[in-house]
Amino acid sequence: MSSVGFDLDMTLADTRAGIAAVYDELALRMGVFIDSAAVVARLGPPLEWELANWLPPEEIPAAVAVFRSLYPSMAVPVTTLMPGAREAVEAVRRAGGRVIVVTGKNTLDATRTVGFLGLDVDEIAGSVFGAAKGPALATFGAAAYVGDHVADIEAARAGGAASVAVATGLYPAGDLHDHGADVVLGDLTEFAEWFDGWRTPAALV
Repeated sequence: MSSVGFDLDMTLADTRAGIAAVYDELALRMGVFIDSAAVVARLGPPLEWELANWLPPEEIPAAVAVFRSLYPSMAVPVTTLMPGAREAVEAVRRAGGRVIVVTGKNTLDATRTVGFLGLDVDEIAGSVFGAAKGPALATFGAAAYVGDHVADIEAARAGGAASVAVATGLYPAGDLHDHGADVVLGDLTEFAEWFDGWRTPAALV
């Protein structure tokens, strides 16, 4: 069977509205300025990395705790599926494949998000970014990894998987090509057709 890994934010899930709301509330509670529009325009890296743009290092742990306390009630309920996300997961399932979500989001909130969206996945690995996603992909045996960030291309390489990029996040298709993606799709509505044509004995795991 062909197992596939997916990124979460801006690949499977449109988390922008919820994340912006949490950052706005966090800014009020911490008494700092955070440009939530700028934050959601570059989703991908872990929370701690983003907070470092707005807070001194000693305040980040407290901000992380506040953010994560707010996320389940403020962000998850307003999260929506990206176009074609459910169909993409179903295409892998239809072929007898397994699905792993590998994301910079912490595993607990990623699990809540996937559950709220009703996506049928086998495993979720959180709090990893870029090449650090590789071990989860390799252990799972993912033949391909789908993501919207150039760092997801590095992740696929590190995990020995084909890199499938979707131009639904910060990076346009040309940039994803330039960074070495094996396949670039406009969005996940194009995934099922690509996947059905791509599966070969060499891609089976």
